[in-house]
Amino acid sequence: MNFRKQLRRIVLGTGLALTLAVVPGTWAVASGARGAQMGSLTSMASKMGKLDINSASFKDLKSLPGIGDVYAKKIIAGRPYKAKSDLVSKGILPQSIYNKIKDMIVAKLPKI
Repeated sequence: MNFRKQLRRIVLGTGLALTLAVVPGTWAVASGARGAQMGSLTSMASKMGKLDINSASFKDLKSLPGIGDVYAKKIIAGRPYKAKSDLVSKGILPQSIYNKIKDMIVAKLPKI
């Protein structure tokens, strides 16, 4: 086999190997992108710890999915909370919004 044919086989083989190595990783990234916002918020919450609804700032509350100015103000006005589920039982948040954020929040009572 001459040098050119051998080189061509190496180049094509390397291209195939790279394709097989890169494409599955790209698919994983693309499929993860569908829920990227929620996934990033969830991972951010797990890295930083859960957001305490009894002490979180207005800006921190607004960073939660589905929480805008109105809900953030309602959460602050309804403090203190004995449990995070109080957000629904007190009528602060609808169940659908609570379901989105329940794994990202906690209700810690201040120590006296």
